[in-house]
This record gives sequence, C-alpha cells and structure tokens, in this order.
Amino acid sequence: MNAQTSTATQKHRVAPPPHVPGHLIREIDAYDLDGLEQGFHEAWKRVQQPDTPPLVWTPFTGGHWIATRGTLIDEIYRSPERFSSRVIWVPREAGEAYDMVPTKLDPPEHTPYRKAIDKGLNLAEIRKLEDQIRTIAVEIIEGFADRGHCEFGSEFSTVFPVRVFLALAGLPVEDATKLGLLANEMTRPSGNTPEEQGRSLEAANKGFFEYVAPIIAARRGGSGTDLITRILNVEIDGKPMPDDRALGLVSLLLLGGLDTVVNFLGFMMIYLSRHPETVAEMRREPLKLQRGVEELFRRFAVVSDARYVVSDMEFHGTMLKEGDLILLPTALHGLDDRHHDDPMTVDLSRRDVTHSTFAQGPHRCAGMHLARLEVTVMLQEWLARIPEFRLKDRAVPIYHSGIVAAVENIPLEWEPQRVSA
Repeated sequence: MNAQTSTATQKHRVAPPPHVPGHLIREIDAYDLDGLEQGFHEAWKRVQQPDTPPLVWTPFTGGHWIATRGTLIDEIYRSPERFSSRVIWVPREAGEAYDMVPTKLDPPEHTPYRKAIDKGLNLAEIRKLEDQIRTIAVEIIEGFADRGHCEFGSEFSTVFPVRVFLALAGLPVEDATKLGLLANEMTRPSGNTPEEQGRSLEAANKGFFEYVAPIIAARRGGSGTDLITRILNVEIDGKPMPDDRALGLVSLLLLGGLDTVVNFLGFMMIYLSRHPETVAEMRREPLKLQRGVEELFRRFAVVSDARYVVSDMEFHGTMLKEGDLILLPTALHGLDDRHHDDPMTVDLSRRDVTHSTFAQGPHRCAGMHLARLEVTVMLQEWLARIPEFRLKDRAVPIYHSGIVAAVENIPLEWEPQRVSA
C-alpha cells in the first residue's frame, strides 16, 4: 500500500445516511483535496467532470453534500428560506462552534446587522479610502522593487490588506500576527477529526472575542470615525446592539479583513507570474486592468462555506433531509464551463462574468467594494514599478484548502527598473 492510499484510508469518515444513494457518493475532503499540490483551483476543477452529478455526498469532514455546479451554488445562496446559515462551515462541529454575526443569522434577524455593517463598508465610503490605500500599496512595493525579488506572501499579501483594514478599524498594526493566527484556525481549523476541528475553531472564536471585548467597551457610545466605532453604535431595532452580537460582529469584521483578500492575492499573483501576456495586456490597456478585476475574482475564488437544509425536500432531483449540510465551493461557480468558455484562463475581455466569489443573496460579502478597490490599486501600483515579474525558477507554491483556501511560498523575481540620469 502506497503512502497516499494509506493516508486516505486513515482519514476520518462516516457512513452515508439511508437517503444518500451510492452513485452520488464521492470521496472529496474539502480540507485535503486530491491533487491539491498542483493547485487549489485545479483540484476543485478535477471534481467538476462532465459526468459529475450537480450534488454529490462525501463521507469526509463529518459527511455532507457538495454542490458542484454554478447554478446550484447561486440558487442555494439566494434561498435562505430553504438553506439556512445557522451552520455555515463543515465539519458540523466547527460550524456549530462558529459564533459570529451576521453570517450565521437568517433574514429577518440578519437584516439590521447587515445594515450596520453596510454603513461603514458601502461603496461611497470605500471610495473615500482610495488615496490611503494607494499610499500603503506604494510604500510596501517601493520597499522591495529595487531589490529585484520578494517573497510575495510574507512581504506583500499578508501585509497590504491587513494594514489597510487595521487602519480602517483603528487598530494597531502590531496586532496583525496574533489576529492572523486566530484567523487561520477559524478558516482552516486544525485536527484529524470533526470533533478536534470543532474544538480548534471554538478556541479561535473565543480568542477573537477576548481580543475585541475591551475594544467594544472602549468604543461603545463613542464618536470616532473608525469602522468599529461607526458600526458598533448603530441601533438594532431601536436599541443599542447587544453585547453578544457586538462581539460576533466585530470579530467577523476582523476575520473577513485579515484572511480572504490576503489569500486571493497569492493565487492571483502566481497565475500572473506564469502568464506575462496577461500582465502585458494590463499594462498596455489600463482600462482592461480595471474592468478585468472582476474576471480575476471569478477565476480565483477562495471561500467554501456551507448551508443547512431547513426541511426535507427534493432539490435538482436529489432527496435532501432536514439538517443536511451542503458545501458551496465558490471556485466551482467561477470555473464552471457551462457558464464560461475556457474557465481556467483569465480573459480580460470576457463578457457576462458571473461568479459567487462574494456569495449571493442576503449574505453577499459586505467587504466586496473594499476588496475590489484593494486589488485594483495594488495592480496599478505594482505594474507601475514592477512591469514584468516571474515565479522563481523551481519554486513550488504550497496550497491549503479549507473554508478559505490559502497558498504559501510565492518567491517572485524581476529585473529592477533603471532610472536614467
């Protein structure tokens, strides 16, 4: 028996429930995808074969359904009355330990909390931040541009969006490391069994709450202009936001700001380092860069969250039972060739770009305007100073799957630009 087979055999699995037919069972581990070493998106795309059913069931991570087509992913996100957010992560033990709002709430309870978040993250407010975001991007890039190389993950992608968000939230940049470790355990909880993963996530969730509790106490009733103060002091149904909801909401802001864009940037830059023709097109046609950001988000979705089946139903020909969980790998919407021709290729001229990278429906990502602006500004300033770059020869990125995918080891190199005297 080879090592790969042995590892697969040792994975924690559960028996399928009676309503799951054998022909829909696939051994897919969302935290350890087959072929992950070749790339996170490539591994998920291998699942999406022409004969793959639109819903499959896996015995790993506690046993759950997986939506494999964009149409289903979109529909499930938009249907909270049938597919609840009460448990949004797999395994179930991790999802039940997750205690941040408003992501785990359904309408109408969800609505006032979402309005509170939108007060600070709406498009008009985010546009005011462009100069600040640009200044941060330029400072970081100019710190290594003349050197001719950088480790993109540690020197840029884990620094730039974190600095932007901590400044927006009025928090010290020195806290980034601690918060980053907690975020990692939230989105890729450690453990070999669902119970162990649940305990890891619970501990990280508690760590966030302990961090934000004194911040909430200090800013409650305040008049500051930082994101936390503005959102915290929005009334919910005519009353101050309850303390337990405030803990969850502020923690969610930090989690979202410190993990998703960080990892998206890594996947994006690996691709661009291997496709100089796409980089040249961005430089040649700046408008294509701006419009093409949505194509980049389509191609490099990183989130795979879940929904809870509210009641027994038949859904796209499959019988679902109340309490079933359905994993929604957002990458599989953007990579669905029934929606996009040649989906693995970044096409800056692509029209009718559709994806669920920011989810859909009432839980559509409140931070999407900030994410779009960060990526646009970053590319503009990067290409102005580093117009051509490549992945270092023989470099092998290390990919991680989970609720939010991640990638490490992205050494980039380039010829420093020479300024004429």
